Amino acid sequence: MTDGARSATPPGLTPREVATHCPYCALQCGMTLRAGDTGVTVHPRQFPTNRGGLCQKGWTAAELLDHPDRLTTPLVRDPATDTLRPASWDTALHRVVAGIRAVQADAGRDAVAVFGGGGLTNEKAYALGKFARIGLRTRHIDYNGRFCMSSAAAAGMRAFGIDRGLPFPLADLGRADTLLLVGANPAETMPPLVRWLTEQRGNGGKLIVVDPRVTATARQADLHLQPLPGTDLAVANALLHIALTEGWVDRAYVAERTTGFDAVRRGVAAWWPARAEQLSGVPVADLEATARALGTGGRVIILTARGAEQHAKGVDTVTAYVNLALALGLPGRDGSGYGCLTGQGNGQGGREHGQKADQLPGYRKIDDPAAREHVARVWGVPADELPGPGVPAYQLLDALGTPGGPRALLVFGSNPVVSAPRAARIEGRLRDLDLLVVADLLLSETAALADVVLPTAQWAEEDGTMTNLEGRVLRRRALRPPPPDVRTDLAIIADLAARLAPAETVGRPEAAVSAGRFPTDPAAVFAELRRASAGGAADYAGISWDRIDADDGVYWPCPSEDGPDTPRLFADRFATPDGRARFHAVDHRPAAEQVCATYPLHFTTGRVLAQYQSGTQTRRVAALRRAAPEAFVELHPDLAARLGIDDGDPVRVTSRRGEFRAPARLSAGIRPDTVFAPFHYAGAERANSVTNDAVDPISGMPEFKICAVRVEKA
Repeated sequence: MTDGARSATPPGLTPREVATHCPYCALQCGMTLRAGDTGVTVHPRQFPTNRGGLCQKGWTAAELLDHPDRLTTPLVRDPATDTLRPASWDTALHRVVAGIRAVQADAGRDAVAVFGGGGLTNEKAYALGKFARIGLRTRHIDYNGRFCMSSAAAAGMRAFGIDRGLPFPLADLGRADTLLLVGANPAETMPPLVRWLTEQRGNGGKLIVVDPRVTATARQADLHLQPLPGTDLAVANALLHIALTEGWVDRAYVAERTTGFDAVRRGVAAWWPARAEQLSGVPVADLEATARALGTGGRVIILTARGAEQHAKGVDTVTAYVNLALALGLPGRDGSGYGCLTGQGNGQGGREHGQKADQLPGYRKIDDPAAREHVARVWGVPADELPGPGVPAYQLLDALGTPGGPRALLVFGSNPVVSAPRAARIEGRLRDLDLLVVADLLLSETAALADVVLPTAQWAEEDGTMTNLEGRVLRRRALRPPPPDVRTDLAIIADLAARLAPAETVGRPEAAVSAGRFPTDPAAVFAELRRASAGGAADYAGISWDRIDADDGVYWPCPSEDGPDTPRLFADRFATPDGRARFHAVDHRPAAEQVCATYPLHFTTGRVLAQYQSGTQTRRVAALRRAAPEAFVELHPDLAARLGIDDGDPVRVTSRRGEFRAPARLSAGIRPDTVFAPFHYAGAERANSVTNDAVDPISGMPEFKICAVRVEKA
């Protein structure tokens, strides 16, 4: 095996059988892969997160390994025909390097940008951030996780001083007396997690779901709050108002472990339940029942997800639920707390080690002098040569090809043509580039626009680590090497760095900075990542592959190989200078775009069970395509009757930014003033053609979850 696809078979398994993890969501379900005469098969594995369960996506994950659409050779655009043609690696990489050099010579180092993905292993995310900063020496790098976890991450950092999706093991969900899910639909997004919800209810616990739709998860709830999209913050403030009024606030905890409560108390005084009901549509009785369950339960957990977070006020909305959790004394208490459900497979680890515009490995801030010195020493470069902070994902994408913006973009593991808000505009920006390079395993909609496409190894063809939604670092193991003309991302990065090195380091004593500093063996990369993260918030220094193999993963922070890891955070102190959590007063504000006579309906997006993210992979799996072959527009029957639309009719959804078309699906489980569509589909069915590109001022999160539209029969 080459390029890091080393044999790493645990005892009891043959070389043609490896224990690994699903390539999809952040639950990272355990599975065993077996190579046989008829191909690779998937078998569920007992692992703490999934306990032997897999969803349909996991069961069919191996079908892509030998899919006929798989990229098996580099592609280079022929200027004469404007088509992608097969090419050798040398030709393809020469085209990339020549384009990078030409752009940077003309417009400076920041004229080249890098866009990563939340599905990359920790090793690849780390190497990509390092390559951007010392290989390209550009400040412009960000990743698609900005569209997923950024609001919850920013809220966690300012409240707790650290960002880990779940600061406690997933198993705590099954023990909760009260579990509040806000904007989360795990029954479709990560079905094996529902086992914990079933266990929780079987133990007599109460499940409360906050969602504008009656989702598969909401149907299992004891209580379902159905607010107008964009009003979750008002609901949270009303719940805290009730808790204060009823005396359910843990005043001793607030006094001993937090700061800033007085400002929050004064702010929520204005959010009496009737006011919240008028704004959100959630009845006062339901608000009171929810507050009572939270305030009087023994073990209480509050979880948020994309429905609450993907807003231009996403950080404040999450902060409101964090405030509620702190006021009730939940974080750090056994079996209780606040957490968020990470979406992408390595959404947690992918944001810890350098893909984000403002971060260095270990969750260090790139503008912190001490952080820069530490990482620069590991990388062997002067700290003052590291670039400064870049800009968040949407701002970066929207600047492509514009005066002063990046003129070249390298994309690894992302498909912004489908996944970005106001997607038609971003597609246009990509077309305006001098150079677009995409490394992927399939010809995504973004890769189809590229000047150079580089075929990459799949999840079962390379070793590495992933960090799941609990902060548990796991081992991904290679079953087989990649096809002969396919390379790993680490090999691609190393080759580009070596080819760029002569021009980058001429006359400098540290001429080997780029060349030779990018190993292709993921074990070597992880060893360097451990050193770079040491002492940071996300400290992996004590996590070795052997230690992961010896147990069911290792929780960060773990600063010492012979010391404990940290399944539970905040038991004694928070990760702030004084050890206290921070309250922040936040108030409801309207969505960035309001309904009007021309666009009278609220539009929101989400996922369906059989598809994943932009659908690049799942739309090519036959069983998943049969289960969810096309997009749809979910409408309440009363709304459909007013519009003259029947179930199955083709409809057009139009906003100020664009339109998409899909069949109508009538459901009494959605509010009559709201329409819904999944975002996994491309072309005429691309829901993100209409979504709003307004962003949160702190996190850079776009407002995916609400905009104003009109709906008409197509």
